[in-house]
Amino acid sequence: MEELLRTNDITLIPLARTLLDEEGIVSFELDVNMSVLEGSLGILPRRLMVRSADLPRARRILWENGVAFER
Repeated sequence: MEELLRTNDITLIPLARTLLDEEGIVSFELDVNMSVLEGSLGILPRRLMVRSADLPRARRILWENGVAFER
């Protein structure tokens, strides 16, 4: 698995996951429960992971749909 997206924006990961699901790309969200440790302040980013083989296609899908992410 490779990191596709890292963000504090709680709306961005569900959007990205929906776009990837529609294209048949499996994704996995990490750091979901970190809010329990940080007190729900949104300081710690969540990460969205995809298979290494799907990473270039996943990046293209997000880019084509206007989802900002760091390369």
